[in-house]
Amino acid sequence: MNSIVSAYAYISSGLCDSVLVVGADKAKSPGAVLNWDISRGSFTFPVFWAALFAKAHMRKYGTTEEHMATVSVRNRANAQGNPNALFNSTDEVITLNDVMQSRRIVDPIKLLECCCACDGSSAVLLLSETKAKQAKIDNPIWIKGIGQQISGASFNQASSDLTMINSSKIAARQAYMMSNISPSRIDIAELHDAFTILQIIALEDLGFVPEGMGGKFFDKNEAAVVLNPRGGILGCGHPIGTTGVAQLAEVAAQLSEKAGQRQVKGCKTALVHNLAAAGTSSTVVILNN
Repeated sequence: MNSIVSAYAYISSGLCDSVLVVGADKAKSPGAVLNWDISRGSFTFPVFWAALFAKAHMRKYGTTEEHMATVSVRNRANAQGNPNALFNSTDEVITLNDVMQSRRIVDPIKLLECCCACDGSSAVLLLSETKAKQAKIDNPIWIKGIGQQISGASFNQASSDLTMINSSKIAARQAYMMSNISPSRIDIAELHDAFTILQIIALEDLGFVPEGMGGKFFDKNEAAVVLNPRGGILGCGHPIGTTGVAQLAEVAAQLSEKAGQRQVKGCKTALVHNLAAAGTSSTVVILNN
């Protein structure tokens, strides 16, 4: 996502009129273990900070393990319509009971609530408005708003309140202001769901639901905004250096009505939300057709 923002800046500043952004990663990337962050002590895997977020949200708002498990069930179900997802086989459909009974990694986070590191790549081509017209692109997708906030590269900078991710709140506010688009106008959203609790918190930080209602959002059968139709990170897998680009590619396909089996009907406006480094870095991009 940093590359997407940089590409937009190059084009909008007039330094160039086209940028090809490519993201790629391997499952064994050193980024899977954040051993550079001494504030974590011996707890160097991201699942440890996810567990802290989950426990805090459960204590303050009554979010349940079933709420979190439902995130995984829904995203893995969405992945069935995505031929590029890691978990797109009918043999890999999971139920709420499957998630609840899966091995606890760090309480209360269970195995099936964790993303799976994998190999992957994705690419997005950004053009200036003039270049897009010259290329005669049918139904181009426009970036309308960008927000980005980096609080620090260490977990001790993540948030003073572990029921929220402050960098996401700031990035979202910037993107909404730049685009002049409110959360209620978003039809489809790619939310960062490396762990189930992160999607719940993102719903609140991005203004889709009031604070504390992220878990209860999943008690509903229908919602105004469609979440992670490609399967999210939980369904697609998480090649870390690829995910942000892949999220943008997904919403571009949706807005272009080229998403195939997983196409969301009538979507006009989309949001991409991406996290890094224990939530100390967030990027939000808003697009429409």
